[in-house]
Amino acid sequence: MSVFLWAILPYIAFTLLIGGLIWRWRTDQFGWTSRSSQLHEHAILRAASPLFHFGILFVAAGHIMGLVFPMTWTQQMGISQHAYHLIATIGGTLAGLMTLVGLVGLLYRRFVNKSIRLATTPNDIIMYILLTIPICLGAFATAANQIFGPEGGYNYRETISVWFRSIFTFHPNIELMTSVPLSFQLHIIAGLILFAVLPFTRLVHMVSAPVAYPTRPWIVYRSREGSTVTAQPRRGWKPVSKGRQKQGEAHSLGA
Repeated sequence: MSVFLWAILPYIAFTLLIGGLIWRWRTDQFGWTSRSSQLHEHAILRAASPLFHFGILFVAAGHIMGLVFPMTWTQQMGISQHAYHLIATIGGTLAGLMTLVGLVGLLYRRFVNKSIRLATTPNDIIMYILLTIPICLGAFATAANQIFGPEGGYNYRETISVWFRSIFTFHPNIELMTSVPLSFQLHIIAGLILFAVLPFTRLVHMVSAPVAYPTRPWIVYRSREGSTVTAQPRRGWKPVSKGRQKQGEAHSLGA
């Protein structure tokens, strides 16, 4: 089981993530969207959406700093482990609270507002479940190990971070994960499953950035005659009325 979880599952998740994104882009570009529900309700969305999106961005930045950058780098910069722990714990807690509050607001409006609930698909329900589980597990792991745990917290940069970097060298260090607290292990497994299904849900929009939005041309709307009348337009040439026909003959005789 340890070999599967820490040496096989990561490669399955990243393969599905990259391959799924390529497949989705090549076959379903029109479906590459979050399917906004702003038209159904905007009061709660106006507060919950920025909280969730900015919170999850800060959480992702903290994960990148903690997993990608080795501990020796921060030590060479003069940042001790205690100082790093305080910065990561305080910043991660604030970002996690933003994410949780925003997620609760988004879930509340989706399942309380009738029009949004009717527009929710089974794919959306699965996506929200798989999104909520790693977020809640991450919040619990942080609280149990870093805030209310032993003094100094759990130094995941000596175990989880080293294991994470070893994945990309194709020599995953499985032994390091055996001593990791269960809450962190469950959080990692749930995160890998989320990465695996991400390309096949509305979460695919997170890998897109509206870079060209400020410079895109204006959208021009033009009305057509057929859209302004209720009667079905007649196909073919329009007949010339007798009055217009006699007027044309008079002009031709005068010439």
